[in-house]
Amino acid sequence: MAKRDYYEVLGVSRNADAEEIKKAYRKLAIKYHPDKNPGDASAEEKFKEAAEAYDVLSNPEKKQRYDQYGHAGMSGSGGGYSGGNMEDIFSNFGDIFGEDSPFGSFFGGQRGGGRGRRKGSNLRIKLKLTLEEIANGTEKKIKVKRQMSCDACKGNGSKNGNAVKTCGTCNGTGQVRKVVDTMLGRMVSTTTCGVCQGSGSVITEKCTVCFGAGVTEKEEIIPVKIPAGVAEGMQLSMSGKGNYPPGGGVAGDLLIQIEEVEDTVLKRDGNNIVYDLYISFTDAVFGTTIEVPTIEGKVKIKIEAGTQSGKILRLKGKGIREVNGYEKGDQLIYVNVWTPTQLSKEEREALLRFTDSENFKPKPGKNEKSFFDKMKEFLS
Repeated sequence: MAKRDYYEVLGVSRNADAEEIKKAYRKLAIKYHPDKNPGDASAEEKFKEAAEAYDVLSNPEKKQRYDQYGHAGMSGSGGGYSGGNMEDIFSNFGDIFGEDSPFGSFFGGQRGGGRGRRKGSNLRIKLKLTLEEIANGTEKKIKVKRQMSCDACKGNGSKNGNAVKTCGTCNGTGQVRKVVDTMLGRMVSTTTCGVCQGSGSVITEKCTVCFGAGVTEKEEIIPVKIPAGVAEGMQLSMSGKGNYPPGGGVAGDLLIQIEEVEDTVLKRDGNNIVYDLYISFTDAVFGTTIEVPTIEGKVKIKIEAGTQSGKILRLKGKGIREVNGYEKGDQLIYVNVWTPTQLSKEEREALLRFTDSENFKPKPGKNEKSFFDKMKEFLS
């Protein structure tokens, strides 16, 4: 089943600001929360759908890409939402109501012992791709340095991973409850414990490898699958391949920005490929068969006798495939009749004999289209 428009899912207009988007998601999250709808598969799917929409529309970069490309821009390598399970949703969006709100424990209170799972920072890299790699899709192995969980302490920052004790401030819950008397009555709010930062425990002796940070910098080779049809500036993301947060939690994402390496022969125009073909005057007059390059290899095309300079030939389906789609663009061949700039005495004398010939005088007919008409025809 086709995905619904993200704006439609949240019930907001395309001009909605960040606060409107957040409020809309908060309303749906409460309505379809699994704890309010136990055993309701439909409510759970709507809860996930709303989280996916919010993940994209609350992120300026993802939102811009979605506004430009729609769901096609949310690539199969993670261009869109990557937190498909319930734990990831609670991890990523559990603080949607704010720590000081009475609803603060709504997402995390019954899950994970009231402790929010912190998420590490994202890593950003640029990846250069050739036209052939973009056309066919490719798999790259990327070497990145990132903060990863310390092996010596298993990420908790304590010596040998067990030099910890229960936090005395929150009694191991990771959260502190506040009771405030207001005009409307007594209000109870929950905030993250400032002593243990929500972990529920404090270190008694620091790890000698990471010195209590819980993370160390490591180099990793990460295989990345790039779908066919990506474009300059498009951003893909790999969930969990960013930095781990100090003190434990879940890793951030690896954000991959695509850069196109300009091809010396073939040019890209959207999903179409453009090639400038130069032919001789005699080939234009008599016609010929000639080989031209495509992203799939060389093919032979026929040049009809009397071909005019500026004629555009189309090779159907020889362009770039749509991202996550099946439609392919075409290859457009712009025919240029090459006019020699240097002639021998014999060549010059031979051509001069045809100067006054009626067949050599330009006589464009009604069927001859201007350059702009040809462009309109092939781009429509």
